[in-house]
Order: sequence, then structure tokens, then C-alpha cells
Amino acid sequence: MTKREPSQIRVPKTPAVPGMTPDPEQIRGAPVAAAGAPMPRPLDAVRPTDEGGVFPFRIAVAQADIDDLKERIARTRWPAESPGAGWSRGVPTDYLRGLAEYWRTTYDWRDHEAKLNANPQFTTTIDGQIIHFLHIRSPEPDAKTLMLIHGWPGSVLEFVDLIGVLSDPRAHGGDASDAFHLVIPSIPGHGFSRPLTDAGWTSRHIAKAFTELMSRLGYERYGVQGGDAGAFIAPWMGRLDPTHLVGVHVNALVQIPSVMQIMVGLVVFSKAERVRLERFKHFREEQMGYLHVQATRPKTLAYGLTDSPVGQLAWIIEKFKEWTDPAAALPEDAVDREHLLANVSLYWFTGTAGSSANLYYETLHDPDAKKRIPRNTVPTGVALSLTQDVTIRRWAERENNIVHWTEFEHGGHFAALEVPELLVADMRKFFRLVSANSA
Repeated sequence: MTKREPSQIRVPKTPAVPGMTPDPEQIRGAPVAAAGAPMPRPLDAVRPTDEGGVFPFRIAVAQADIDDLKERIARTRWPAESPGAGWSRGVPTDYLRGLAEYWRTTYDWRDHEAKLNANPQFTTTIDGQIIHFLHIRSPEPDAKTLMLIHGWPGSVLEFVDLIGVLSDPRAHGGDASDAFHLVIPSIPGHGFSRPLTDAGWTSRHIAKAFTELMSRLGYERYGVQGGDAGAFIAPWMGRLDPTHLVGVHVNALVQIPSVMQIMVGLVVFSKAERVRLERFKHFREEQMGYLHVQATRPKTLAYGLTDSPVGQLAWIIEKFKEWTDPAAALPEDAVDREHLLANVSLYWFTGTAGSSANLYYETLHDPDAKKRIPRNTVPTGVALSLTQDVTIRRWAERENNIVHWTEFEHGGHFAALEVPELLVADMRKFFRLVSANSA
């Protein structure tokens, strides 16, 4: 493969993704590596076609779109408060009014836009689909490589506050041997990996695209970490590309017996396992409404959420109430309010309510879903939330080569946001283990 200098990169005259613009400064001199570190790989791997090219981008939401958001919030047509107290029937009106007003009058998107733009961002096209990703090269020459994969209703924003500690641990009081080069993609249909160009973007297809991305960037050996949807995509990467993956680390994994196995009493469960099954039963009976809608009619849902910012806010904030550590009375008691609104803003400005829901549709309608899944033989680590997760290790081990298992007493579904220190420590421990074993 011929190496191209930054001046040789062909950047599209029109931004490939609305809301993002080519960054001339990045094109001329970036991504810039620390002194003595290898040149960042995206520029090494540029090919002469749009399908294979890797192009620098930065986020630039138009001020008119920000003003429009505020105007729409101000014009919200609020429903009358329904019977029933608390969150049992959905997001309470008084709570949502207050959060929406803060979003309109106080929250500043530009702060988070600048925070994202402080990291090198790129787009490439794989299987006809635009893939947006952050690519941060560690200053440590011997750094390992790690892909981080978000879920729904998350985004690449989940990992922004982890970038420094993971890529440059010495600057944060850590050990240089724990350093990672980071690749953080937006799942197709989420964030700036849009528009969604075709059907069929299942977890398996996304995993295949992400292994191609890592190959395109020139990485021969790497690890992957994923939560929520990422906890399905990451093991698929292990199944599809075991030669290049050194390890798979997941949180918010869902691996349990089938309903039939549970009902007919074919399995004897421990007390801890019964707690998780009861938790899953509650989820199925009380919290699965969103899943049925997204898995069956994502397009119909999109009309409301793409037109109403308060509708989009309610749809996402409910999940941060239900899936975070139950000790948190409100979503912002578990996850910083500024981050919650940044995440919702990202969905709003990119108009991805429907395309992000599409992954649920693809999962339900995947013709291969009933086939036996091949076992992921790559060494796998699992971080389990004792407050929210439902996975039973015996079932997880049927489909994965689990060599590391950690249970978090605190924090819920969104580990990178709720307990970042615990998640980082567990990732480091796991990748030290698999790196030593593969040496």
C-alpha cells in the first residue's frame, strides 16, 4: 500500500455528512502524532476511491439549527399530566418541563462540540455506508490499540472523558504500559454515521464493517470494548476476525436462558441468578415498550422524534432513568446533566431518531437470527453491573471464551458514564491479562 502525504488526500468538495465540515487545519497537518510516535494510520491507508478514502472532519452545527432547537422547545405543546405519580407511566411532565427549559435557556451545545472537535475525527465509506469515527494516537510508542463501541441511546460522547486516561495514562498518574491508541466509531445510523444507506445493518454486518475499518487504518492486532449494542457487535468482531483481535471486553451484555428453558424448569438457578432473571422479567413486562416500537415501526416513530425536541428528549431520558443505578433518584444523579443533554442534542442535530432505532428492526427481522451463533473464541472479559445487568455467566460462556469476569456493586447500564474509573481499571486489567497470554 502506498503511503500518501496529507497534501495528497482528496477531500470531497461537499461535506459527505451534513453537520460536519472538512477541517483544513487537520487536512494540512493532522492527525499530528507526538514527537517520536508513528504517523497516525488513517493517512497511511488512504486509497484512491471514496469507498476506501479516509477524510478528516469536524463537527459544525449551524447556528440556525441551534436557534431552531430553542424555538421548537419554546413552542412545545405540552400534554396534561396523566394519572399516576412518579415514572411508572413515563417521564413526569413537571420534570421534563424543567429539563427542557434548562436545555433551551442554559445548556450550550458549542461546549460539547468543541470538546469533540478537540479530538481528530474522520469519515470513511464501507459497504456504501458513511462511518464516522474518532482516532486518537497515544504518545506512547508501544501503546496497544483499542476500539470503543457505544450503544443506544448512547453515542461516541460516552467515551470522550475516557480518551485522556486511556491514551495517555502517564499524564493522568497511570502507567505508560496501559496506553491505547483509540478508534471510536459511531454505529451506522447513529450520530454522524449517517444517512443510513441500506437495509441489513445487523450487529454482524456492523462488526464486519468495523473490522474493515481497523484493517483500513493499518492495525494488525487490537482489542475492542463495547456496551449495550456494542456488547453484541464486539463479540461478532471476535467471531469474524479472531486472527487480529487480541481480546473482547464488554459491559451490559445480555446472555440468559430462553423463556421456554426458564418456564419448564429445565435449569436450576442460584440465588444471584434468580435475582437477574427477576430483573429481566420486570424489564420484559414494564420497560420493553420502546424496544417493540423501534423493532417494528422505527420509521413511524421517527416522524415524531425528528420534529419534536422534547419528544426526543423524553424518549432518551427515560432510559437513563430506568437503566442507571437505582440508587439515583433522577437521571442527572447518575450521569451529569450536561452530558445527558449533549447526547440528546447529538441525536437531535443529526436527525437520527429513526435510523438509530433501525438496529432494533434489523435484529428482530434478521433471517439469520434463529441460526446457531458460532462461538467467539477470542479471549473475552465481562464487566457486570449488579444493579442492572441480567447476564448469567454459564450462558455467556456458551457463546464466548470468557477468561475474565468482574461484578460492579455500583453503577448501572452506562458504565463509561456512571463508573468510569471502575470500567477503565477493569479494561486495563483484562487487556494486561490477554496481552501477557498472547506474548
